[in-house]
Amino acid sequence: MTAVPAAAGHPTLAPSIPRQLFLDSGYVLLGFPLALTSFVVLLVGLSLGVGLVVTVIGLPILSGTLYAARGFADIERLRLPAVLRQPRVRPRYRLAEPGASAWRRIFIPMGDAQSWLDLAHGVLKLIVAVVTFVLTLSWWAGAITGTLYWAYDWALPRGGDDSDLAQLLGLGDSALARVGLNTAIGLFFLITLPIVARGCALLQASFGRAMLTGVAEMRNRITVLEEQKRAAVSAEASALRRLERDIHDGPQQRLVRLAMDLSRARQQLATDPEAAGRTLDEAVTQTRDTLAELRALSRGIAPPILVDRGLPSALAALAGRGLIPIELRVDPELGTPDGRLDAAVENTAYFVVAEALTNVAKHSRAAACQVSVRQSGRQLTVSVGDDGQGGAHLAKGHGLVGIADRVRAAGGELAVVSPPGGPTEIRAELPL
Repeated sequence: MTAVPAAAGHPTLAPSIPRQLFLDSGYVLLGFPLALTSFVVLLVGLSLGVGLVVTVIGLPILSGTLYAARGFADIERLRLPAVLRQPRVRPRYRLAEPGASAWRRIFIPMGDAQSWLDLAHGVLKLIVAVVTFVLTLSWWAGAITGTLYWAYDWALPRGGDDSDLAQLLGLGDSALARVGLNTAIGLFFLITLPIVARGCALLQASFGRAMLTGVAEMRNRITVLEEQKRAAVSAEASALRRLERDIHDGPQQRLVRLAMDLSRARQQLATDPEAAGRTLDEAVTQTRDTLAELRALSRGIAPPILVDRGLPSALAALAGRGLIPIELRVDPELGTPDGRLDAAVENTAYFVVAEALTNVAKHSRAAACQVSVRQSGRQLTVSVGDDGQGGAHLAKGHGLVGIADRVRAAGGELAVVSPPGGPTEIRAELPL
């Protein structure tokens, strides 16, 4: 059972104080009748189901009670985002297999842990709802009656022996004293009302989140971590295989030829010194080419310029070696000492751009390319676009799969938009 975000997106921005006050108050005040209704329905259903469990009738009643608890829980999950400012999360309940018998469908909710948590929430929520309802309603009543006391003081009946609060505090029995004291009390309730309403709403919502989505969120987090681990292992294995292939096809072959040239030059020294000299010249050329290939391989793994000068300089050097014109837009602050990112994020961003540019050069037939790297809050967005023939996708066996695994291992997401005929955009979003 894993959590399913019902609405994608990031947590919503905090609304204004008056709007949040009405949202919190509405959540708490409406929560009491809902809690009372769920308490009565679920407690009666649970009592009947347990009491009649020895008979055939008790099991369907108990199963129906669990389904009713699920309905009340879904209503509460719909109300939570307004208070917690987080996307709605709904667990995946156990479902009966297609063609399952009626008795199998009856027993399905009984074996689902989340269904029992829903039932416990529906019964126990009344305790929290009563406390928060009384506090919120009292604060609203104090704020309204106190600040508007001047409007109805004249209509309140008073006897000769009656003493109001102003008299008990020694302020006198004048209308000015009564209005001033009650208005001050009302202003206190009014000023503290947003804090009290917010606290009551968070208390009730936190209880609901712990019971209704806490376990599902934890399991969902475990699933995400497992996927990131598998992606990291896959990306590392792909990188090692690619490095092994590149070394075998490049420097290793050149070193074999270098060894052969040196052996031939050694044999030619005694009989044909001029031929030996030419062979040694070829060996020197082979050595330089081998060093150049090894430097290129090292740049693909961890270029020194990335470590020394940061992401903007490393990407500028990468774009300077491109085979097609590349427009580079990178936030310059990412290269400053205070603005530099974590080393793992920098390496991942550099890998995304380097691999994407390689794919552009090999497959896209593009005439121009654009690279954009920008930071927004706690997220780094890396975008590589071209005007090529399109058709790129994340199918297994294609070069973009390695990029996707590397991005997923860093906790990010990769999106590819590449319709036939182009243009193509590869966008990676990395958490900071």
